[in-house]
Amino acid sequence: MADRRRLERFLRSKLQQAGEQYEQVRGSTDEQLAEAREAYRVAKNARGIPSDEAGRAKIVCRRYAEQRAAMLDEQYRPACYEAGHPDCEGCAEDVREGRIETW
Repeated sequence: MADRRRLERFLRSKLQQAGEQYEQVRGSTDEQLAEAREAYRVAKNARGIPSDEAGRAKIVCRRYAEQRAAMLDEQYRPACYEAGHPDCEGCAEDVREGRIETW
């Protein structure tokens, strides 16, 4: 009988460990899927911005209230982007969300 109880405890602990590992992998996969969906959405929004023949995005600068043609970097920020400036931060966010004013 003692051997049977030890076997049951052993199996129960191994099954519990396997379940915990499965839950960790599943959670990690869900996070990766959410990140991939967000990256796709942002890229889709940025690609929808009108561009000139040189591939520069035609945007209206929030900082200087003027029409600009600017290249977008890998984070979809215009080349004229200045970190920390509220208008530039808002512009970059608008580009990612697909609501930037264009011409």
